[in-house]
Amino acid sequence: MLYQRADLPLKLDGLAAAEAFFAGCFADSDPSRESLFVAHVDGQARCVHVTRHGGDAGSAELPIRTIIADAARHGSVGLVLAHNHPSGDITPSDSDCRATRRLANAAEALDCTVLDHLVFAGAECVSFRRIGLL
Repeated sequence: MLYQRADLPLKLDGLAAAEAFFAGCFADSDPSRESLFVAHVDGQARCVHVTRHGGDAGSAELPIRTIIADAARHGSVGLVLAHNHPSGDITPSDSDCRATRRLANAAEALDCTVLDHLVFAGAECVSFRRIGLL
């Protein structure tokens, strides 16, 4: 896992901003391996913390306890997640959906909301929120 302090005042106040930010994150990652990035935002949608969680060719770790602990430590009001599918299939998997729901339920206890989860595959990106999965 890699921790990174976000340069303030990066605002993730919509799909376009999140997609542009995470596209840059994936540009610096190995495209043959899944990676999960988690951006923690405050009440004004300013990014206060970013983490990267590595994976392999078929999956990336979604460590719910670690993400929730980071949210508590940074006072996160919202979370924006993004991971890539090296296979090129943009469709969120069943395990992507289950893990995202579990994280959203856990975050709710901290008054923190999973704002979106983006899946990147090549030049394509799909938003859980836009397709009704959040």
